[in-house]
Amino acid sequence: MEKKEDWKLIEGSRYKIISIGGRDSSLETEGVFRGYATIGIEEAGLVIEQATEHQGESEKVRIVPLHAILAIDVLDVKPHEGKDEEREPSGHYYG
Repeated sequence: MEKKEDWKLIEGSRYKIISIGGRDSSLETEGVFRGYATIGIEEAGLVIEQATEHQGESEKVRIVPLHAILAIDVLDVKPHEGKDEEREPSGHYYG
């Protein structure tokens, strides 16, 4: 029997996150996945780096709480070398 590959977010890949917005609306966040952040004691979120619309400005970082995510679109996957077991953990946590 062939082992199925687990789906996971890859740091450096580009995603569009659709999350809960205001009342009866959703919020779209498109950008590069940079890692996970802790929010308070028990909450976590995705750290997404968004390109700004104005030249000369630095990138904007948005943290999307995991409980608010409705859908994730994979736009561009950054290839990673080797198997997951061979890779060192990134250790990128924003808090």
